Amino acid sequence: MLNRYIRAIAGTFVIISVLLAIFVNQNWLWFTLFVGANLLQSSITKWCLMETILTKLGVKN
Repeated sequence: MLNRYIRAIAGTFVIISVLLAIFVNQNWLWFTLFVGANLLQSSITKWCLMETILTKLGVKN
């Protein structure tokens, strides 16, 4: 269940940041890069900041 939340949040962040880059300012693509870098980092280290945050908020694994 936790992985589904993480994927949904990451996907939402990417979609929103791309839309903001198109309609507001291209600098929002840096946020997209940040999300992608965090996804890559978590796949290598097996540690995810969003997982830690969601666990502290009470989302069950």
